[in-house]
Amino acid sequence: MRRLTIASAGFLIALAAPASAADSIAELPMTAPGFDWTGYYAGLQGGYGWGRSDMSSTGGAPFSASPDLDGGFIGGHVAGLWQFDQAVLGAQADLNYSSIGGAADLGAGDSAGADVKWFGSVDALAGYAMDRVLVYGIGGVAFAGIEASRDSGADTRTDVGWTLGAGVDYALTDKFVVGAQYRYYDFGSEHFDIPDDRDQDVKLHTVGVNLRYKF
Repeated sequence: MRRLTIASAGFLIALAAPASAADSIAELPMTAPGFDWTGYYAGLQGGYGWGRSDMSSTGGAPFSASPDLDGGFIGGHVAGLWQFDQAVLGAQADLNYSSIGGAADLGAGDSAGADVKWFGSVDALAGYAMDRVLVYGIGGVAFAGIEASRDSGADTRTDVGWTLGAGVDYALTDKFVVGAQYRYYDFGSEHFDIPDDRDQDVKLHTVGVNLRYKF
């Protein structure tokens, strides 16, 4: 009888132990989930750009020059991101007002200038998420309003080219994201009949910061 009682007590203790352990685990705080990058975003960006314009003209007094360009920009963007485990894919479109430009001295009080009045792009994005940090590459079709100028006048055309870059974003909160980005732009070559029958191309590097809001 005594052996039966001891065995029964042991059996009851064995049954109670897992239940007690389960209760203890249930009382422990759950690990906070990581930041989910899936969503739609809108934001602002600004920064500095520099580059060069190669130009040549056969009108009037023929010339060729490659003035350096530099200046600031500010603009806005919209984006959509989708996260798959730690991989993030998305699309983005941006548009910027720009004061990037420069001119070449042709002598005798004459100069030839190139100015990027505005620029933007439509891009694909692919990145790697580490909780609230997103490192990504970006690239797509770029376009810009570029002015060719000379003392005799100026003309503005829309150039279309391509862009590639990389960036890093950090989610400050569940709604606000800050980041930094580098881009290279090649806007291709454009012919300007005015002011001097000129072929001109523009290539730019930009660095900027951005603030996004996640909807």
